[in-house]
Amino acid sequence: MPDLDLVTDDGPLRVFTLLHDARAVLLNLGEPGGSDIAPWADRVQMVDATYAGAWELPAIGAVAAPTSVLMRPDGHVAWVGERSQQGLAEALTTWFGPPIAAQPAS
Repeated sequence: MPDLDLVTDDGPLRVFTLLHDARAVLLNLGEPGGSDIAPWADRVQMVDATYAGAWELPAIGAVAAPTSVLMRPDGHVAWVGERSQQGLAEALTTWFGPPIAAQPAS
């Protein structure tokens, strides 16, 4: 994952800063709140942000930024979404375990 300069509601932020807590991060670069990761929220941090421009990737060059990226704690990309959550639940389960079941109402 490239170390991008992001803009969040809390101000500017570098991607690698998000990895300092050694937790997975779902970086949402599309519509805020566009992904539901509640069953994995104890293991995966959700961050809404914007980024202007293309990404520079080694050996590939410039690519358009996707709308969401699931990053492992080591900074590698586990899943990429383009205006869809297709495959996200499977990637979350593969890399971070099964979802936590909702607790029954008391």
